[in-house]
Amino acid sequence: MTPKQRLLASITGKEIDRFSWSPNLAYWWEHSGADIVDMGEIEFLKSIGADPLIRGHFAYAPGSKSWDNMMLYDVSYDGGCTVSETIDGGQKHVIYDTPVGRLVFTYMYSESGNTWFLKEHGVKEEEDFHTLAYLKDHTVLTPGYERFEREAAQLGEGGLMVPILTPDLKSSFQAMVEYWVGTEGIVYAVYDYPEAVAEALDAMKRLNMRAVEICAASSAECLLTWEDSSTTNISPSLYETYIAPEINDWCDALHKAGKYYIQHACGHLNQLIPIMAKTGIDCIESISPPPTGNIEVWDARAQLPDRISLIGGIEAVNFLELGLEALEDYVNILMERMSGTPYVLANSDSCPPYVALEKFQRIGCLVKDKK
Repeated sequence: MTPKQRLLASITGKEIDRFSWSPNLAYWWEHSGADIVDMGEIEFLKSIGADPLIRGHFAYAPGSKSWDNMMLYDVSYDGGCTVSETIDGGQKHVIYDTPVGRLVFTYMYSESGNTWFLKEHGVKEEEDFHTLAYLKDHTVLTPGYERFEREAAQLGEGGLMVPILTPDLKSSFQAMVEYWVGTEGIVYAVYDYPEAVAEALDAMKRLNMRAVEICAASSAECLLTWEDSSTTNISPSLYETYIAPEINDWCDALHKAGKYYIQHACGHLNQLIPIMAKTGIDCIESISPPPTGNIEVWDARAQLPDRISLIGGIEAVNFLELGLEALEDYVNILMERMSGTPYVLANSDSCPPYVALEKFQRIGCLVKDKK
């Protein structure tokens, strides 16, 4: 099978010739050496015996460490809305101006992490939810398939490119949790001013469905959201009430177009798996055993219908800390437990920066001829 055929078969529950193996290189790639970066992501993945599954970003070009979200539309604003950004030393402000209000987000830069961390959310008061609703109702999505089509054609049968589905990279409520409002803020808001929250959520859902329609009309086989599903930041009841119904609406539209939906769920899933099992999700990506997550991949498998495939299982701490022989034993047990199921072997979530190259290579050797 070609890498693309193998990945699609693994994700959709078809017969495979051997295990699919495709690590998530986020964070690791940014800290890798020039010899690896100069190869580019696709050639590096091939060199370690992996099937290139390009999750939500355009593949790192040779010599590049830059990340660019892979979307099938361009985002702009009308109705007097503008977005601006200022940077002052180690602090950044992202400002959304609208005729009905302003939302200001503050980020702090981390030298060690080489990234910006959100310090202050922009939606704080009841009126801010009305501003958010206006902003979303005046966000314009214009189909733009050209770059994806060009890079997917260049990759060909050598791998599978999976674009991001929604503008906020995730569902409406999860975007409120992680970006717009914050975990504590949204929990209070749904009780203090539910009508304002509902107004904003409805506007966000309309925009997301527009994105789904654009993606459904593309040639992409699979779509992804960085949902970050976890009971560390959302309760099962909130997930069932606010997130699962929206995801089901997406899946209905995508399935009618012959597309598959992959959900990035990298956290504590033990109490969410029974809910996710009843949704239209086609694949759960980055499922993480303890200590990062709280459920083993095979235990999740036992609770899910066969139509839902899994990607992940190599827990990040183990990937970093186990020696080569211990890692080999760990991966062999994982493959034995997951053999014959719809599954892609991968590290769970992102990859610690200092995982040794030899570990990727050893796993590439292990998967040969294993089904």
